[in-house]
Amino acid sequence: MDSSARWIPRATGRFEFEQARLSDAAIRRKTDMTDLKGQGVQMQELLGLRFPPVAIAFRASAPPGMRRIDSPAPAGCGYWRRAADGEVFYTEARDHYTCPVGAHTHGIDLPADVAEQLNGLVQTMVQMQYISMEEIPRIPRRQGAFGVALYAPLTGAPFEPDVVLVRGNVKQLMLLAEAAQSAGLASGGATMGRPTCSVLPEALQSGRAATSFGCIGNRVYTGLGDDEGYYAIPGVHVTEVVSKLALITDANRRLEQFHQSRAN
Repeated sequence: MDSSARWIPRATGRFEFEQARLSDAAIRRKTDMTDLKGQGVQMQELLGLRFPPVAIAFRASAPPGMRRIDSPAPAGCGYWRRAADGEVFYTEARDHYTCPVGAHTHGIDLPADVAEQLNGLVQTMVQMQYISMEEIPRIPRRQGAFGVALYAPLTGAPFEPDVVLVRGNVKQLMLLAEAAQSAGLASGGATMGRPTCSVLPEALQSGRAATSFGCIGNRVYTGLGDDEGYYAIPGVHVTEVVSKLALITDANRRLEQFHQSRAN
């Protein structure tokens, strides 16, 4: 045995090892947060986004120090806009009761009175021929128990996102879709419509990017423009998509010049 090790108590050595390991973990967390900020900045700059990408995560409980939303939004998608405006917060299940359809897509178990509202709303939509009863079971729904949902702009997120939501115009979403396709993460399904919030469980459960044209409720609650939609990227794949995005945007600039020279 090395003589230098004999005088160090085993417990002390273990403590020192644990301290070093915790320090390494803290460094990794700091690096991860720096990476998130960089990815958010890159997406904004490469695409010229009007609103920053939003980080969303689902956890059993809120991180220490994070505030709960001060007042419920009319719909869950309203929280997207608040995060894009720079707020960092979390919501509980009851903060989603104002939109029974959104609560359903988020995997929230509704109390009897709210479930009755959902059924009434669905029946109204069916009567208006906005949706059919056959479509309802096919609406994506987040799996697992709902604890809290965390929201923040990606550039300032103090947590690892489960999904990153990008709001953009058709050209911006085109570039994102090409980057995701280049990364092997393009959605295998059609572009989604109502309800807009179903794009979150679709991306979460498929492990692939998902596109949504939005819905009329979302457009009212978020001010989504007529030429805008959403692109949802699983959080674990954001780095891959962003790395491809720089190449895709550069290639598109060159190809635009090429096509313009031919058109003229």
